[in-house]
Amino acid sequence: MIEELLPESVAAVEMLGEEAVREAPLYPEEAALVARAVPKRRREFSAVRACARSAMEKLGVEPQPVVSGERGAPRWPHGLVGSMTHCEGYCAAALARAGDLASLGIDAEPHAALPEGVGESVLLPAERERLARLAAERPGVHWDRLLFSAKESVYKAWFPLTGRWLDFMEADIELVPEPGARPHGTLRARLLVPGPQVGAERLQLFEGRWSVGHSMLTSAVVVPHP
Repeated sequence: MIEELLPESVAAVEMLGEEAVREAPLYPEEAALVARAVPKRRREFSAVRACARSAMEKLGVEPQPVVSGERGAPRWPHGLVGSMTHCEGYCAAALARAGDLASLGIDAEPHAALPEGVGESVLLPAERERLARLAAERPGVHWDRLLFSAKESVYKAWFPLTGRWLDFMEADIELVPEPGARPHGTLRARLLVPGPQVGAERLQLFEGRWSVGHSMLTSAVVVPHP
């Protein structure tokens, strides 16, 4: 599901069902991070890192530990950029060589409505208006949860480039459906704060793709080099 949203330069690996909640071997420095975590958290933590190591192998990189840095962001081996995501019964990792992409972010969410009250704190008025139109046109999609996923992907692509927090209200995201039986399309995120400097350019627009399927909502944002 994630792989179809990303360019060929990205190695993506995902796990579904039992595989996604099976505890996988960890490096000592990884195990130390979840030594006191509940079993469910340890399983999610290890499974998504198993995905990351498989993605490294796809890129011809020797599998290595993935520890957490500032704000929990993964620290990738030198020369790689990437992102991970997990939710109930699903996990995925996507990696690329730093020479191919400046950054990327992926997210997966269950295909269900946002919990009551969450939308008011994460969605801009303009976004809510656009979502209302989409819901009228295609009521079978939980557009609010999909936009939340897109905001998560934007943040995951933003943070490695800036090292700074990006509030949900600091990016105005538009979801654009494309024709087809299964809901899918593109996303455009207009940053409402000064964007990251990538090479000689300051970026104010992030772009990506989204898809709905297998009771999941998935989104991905890719930041190319100028």
